Amino acid sequence: MTQNHQSSSSPPSVALVQPPKRRARLLTLGPSATIGAIIVAVVVLIAIVSIWWTPYGPLAVNTGAEFLRPSLAHPLGTDEYGRDVLSRLMKGTQLTLLSSLGAVIIALVIGVPAGLIAAFKRGVAGEIIMRGADLLYSFPALLAAITLVAAFGASTLTATLAIGIASIPVFARVTRSTALSVLANDYVLAARAYGRSNFQIARRHVLPNIMGVLVAQIALLLSITILAVAALSYLGLGTPPPAPTWGGMLENAQNYLYQDPMLALWPGLAIAITVFGLNALGDGVRDLLDPTLKGRS
Repeated sequence: MTQNHQSSSSPPSVALVQPPKRRARLLTLGPSATIGAIIVAVVVLIAIVSIWWTPYGPLAVNTGAEFLRPSLAHPLGTDEYGRDVLSRLMKGTQLTLLSSLGAVIIALVIGVPAGLIAAFKRGVAGEIIMRGADLLYSFPALLAAITLVAAFGASTLTATLAIGIASIPVFARVTRSTALSVLANDYVLAARAYGRSNFQIARRHVLPNIMGVLVAQIALLLSITILAVAALSYLGLGTPPPAPTWGGMLENAQNYLYQDPMLALWPGLAIAITVFGLNALGDGVRDLLDPTLKGRS
């Protein structure tokens, strides 16, 4: 009886609460996310292949072969200069993905650390960072592109920098809001009591728990930057002609809509399908990695 009383009155052992651990869950993406992954893989493969091979030279002019209909020789036809549309579309995939990925990397490398600092430093430093992000967010990417083009001329680099700088506040805001929710958990408080530094807490606890949200945001921002890159090229503020870009191909095709509407169809489809694939993939990866989402097997 005495032993039972002593065991029941003894203080329970306190276990350090750990963040939810992720397990590798292969083949758990939903059907739409799987389709998105396939689309993105095909687009990336086309971009890689276009580095070394295209059916014809993307800039090769073929006098007398203008506006050819799709055939075995030219699966997507030719444009107003006799250039093979498929070759230009493939090369445009490479340029579009490089510019979009570069913009996202710029926003990610600057925005995520800024958001983490703002989450850990909730005083004046955090407010300065977030108000700076708000100020930057109010500066449109198009206006930034016009400014850079006026200073350095239209190029792929200026378009990438303009979109990347304008996208920094997106990652800063998302990172700060999700990091604050993680920092409020018991295992972070236990880590602080154990003497962990802010850097260690960010690396071991915060980043792993917000990775799902960041991956989804990367996919979403990639789709947005693809649209922005195409828009800037359409307006003449991106990669200058004769280099093929999806937006540039749309701009050229608008002059020949009645003569050959297919010239506008192909780059438009490329943009729409790629954006759909990225959005579907981002949603699926978020559902897979975000520990707060329930109902996933």
